Formats: sequence, structure tokens, C-alpha cells
Amino acid sequence: MNMMESRSHGMTKFSQTISNNTQLVSVLIPATVTAIGLIDNDRATLKKGLYLAESAAAATFISYGMKYSFKRSRPFNETPGLTKLGDGNSPSFPSGHTSVAFASATSLYLAYPKWYVAVPAFAYAASVGYSRMYLGVHYPSDVLAGAVIGAGSAWLMYKANKWLFKKKPVLKPEL
Repeated sequence: MNMMESRSHGMTKFSQTISNNTQLVSVLIPATVTAIGLIDNDRATLKKGLYLAESAAAATFISYGMKYSFKRSRPFNETPGLTKLGDGNSPSFPSGHTSVAFASATSLYLAYPKWYVAVPAFAYAASVGYSRMYLGVHYPSDVLAGAVIGAGSAWLMYKANKWLFKKKPVLKPEL
């Protein structure tokens, strides 16, 4: 409720823009990396692009499965006087926007482990989570759970890909 009392036009527009473009960004990042890998005929970049897509897909799948298992009502439905300024038609817990944003940020960082990748990626993901609360469509626990699911999905996909694509030892034929 405190966020609602201090809402400004500029911050509302910023939060709506961030929230409205989260899904698009989560598709464009892996699509761009995958396209670069295909254009450059670079197998490593192609694998990274596919990994980024897998992470976003896993986070989305897990989040939506949990949403319809828990069926938590949205804050604007439970808090008298709270005005909803964003989309929020599915159940509240966990935040799917935050989940896919943190999956994108974490997988991007794991694929390209540099500070100049991590800082903007996680700043963007955190701004997605904040925007969902600011717009009155999620509780802080929804956003926290979304962040854990997103980061966890990216980490699990990273480990799964490492395991699946590890170099197999070349067996020498017996003489």
C-alpha cells in the first residue's frame, strides 16, 4: 500500500514499459544470440542461444505450473483501495515476469560471465520484479519466488547442458 501512495506518473510509465516488454525481451535475447551463432556458423554461440531459450522456457513452465497449483489471489483483489496499474489476470504466486527476467539475467551471465553482462542483466531483472509490485499486481513474496525460480531454472539448465554436452573420452582401440 505504501508504494501506491507514492506513485508518480513517470515511475508508473517506466514500470508499465518494463512489465509490458518482459516477455518480448526474454524471447529477443536468446533469439539474437542464436541468430548470431547461425550467421557466424559459430557452434558455441548457437549452443549459448539455445541454452538461454531453454532457461526462459523452464522458468515459464515452472512458474505457470505453480501459479495454477497455488491459485493465490492478486494484491489488488485482496487490498481495499489498491489500484491495479498493470496486467495480472492469472494467479499471483509466483511472479512469471520476474521468473523469466531472472532466468534471462542468470543464463546470460552464466553464458557470458563478465561484470558488464551481469550488472545490466540483473539490474533489468530487479527492475522487472520491482515494477510488478509497484503496479500492484504482485506481493513481495511472489517476486522473491519468481527470482529464485528464474535463477534456479537457469542454473539447472546450465548444469544439464554441461552434463549433456561434456566431452566424451576417446577410447583407443585395443591392438
